[in-house]
Amino acid sequence: MERLKIDVGQVRRILVDFINGYTEKHGFSRIVLGLSGGLDSSVSAWLGVEALGREQVLGVFLPHKLSSPESLKDAELVASELGITSRLIDITPFVDAYEKTFPQMSELQLGNVMARCRMIALYQTSAEKNALVMGTSNRSEILLGYGTLFGDLACAFNPLGSLYKTQVRALAEELGVPEKIRKKTPSADLWEGQSDEDEMGLTYAEADRLLVRWQDDGCNRDELITDGFSEEFIDKVMKRVDSQQFKRNLPPIPEISNFTTGSDFH
Repeated sequence: MERLKIDVGQVRRILVDFINGYTEKHGFSRIVLGLSGGLDSSVSAWLGVEALGREQVLGVFLPHKLSSPESLKDAELVASELGITSRLIDITPFVDAYEKTFPQMSELQLGNVMARCRMIALYQTSAEKNALVMGTSNRSEILLGYGTLFGDLACAFNPLGSLYKTQVRALAEELGVPEKIRKKTPSADLWEGQSDEDEMGLTYAEADRLLVRWQDDGCNRDELITDGFSEEFIDKVMKRVDSQQFKRNLPPIPEISNFTTGSDFH
């Protein structure tokens, strides 16, 4: 869709400058990120290396016993292509300990535990290396709520947060991310055969087409119907975006005094 097209060269420069500026502003020179072998973490790693140099980027592989071996191979490919230092932390023992305490966990609850265990490992690594944790979630995931609070949504900063999944794919091609990774089925790799799109019951491509018209162009429901979207699909996406707003906000603080420590902090 024409509306989703971006000037990939300009976006590339903006994001590289953003990474440079944010880390420098806060007194850091290194970043750490989870490398899943998927599109978003790969693009993030490429941008990090371009901004700070390969010596300043640490990629962490965070497999679980249910993870796909192919995902680890793809993550290793990214680290090798970029020449960055990498580290493998198997989160299986962490997750197993939770399962012993909460044996009745659902598949979704287990996935959330896995995501949070991965972030615990990343933040411990960041503390050891005096590095900032760089997030890898794109705008589509953030709007649709496809992420775990204090899990993959946790980070110090997130360069891809303003790009829809469709736009991240275009940027990946500009950066030279291997085609194998650019064309992978999106997955959080939480269990065998797991897919983002299967879980949500929609594809990023079709969701992005609606989101850009609704969020960026300010189209209302009637205008979206005129654009050719079905009422069922519009309602499904809108309901999901609205219901997941709590993930996009800091926890609310009551305004007992004149100023809160959140939005009113100077």
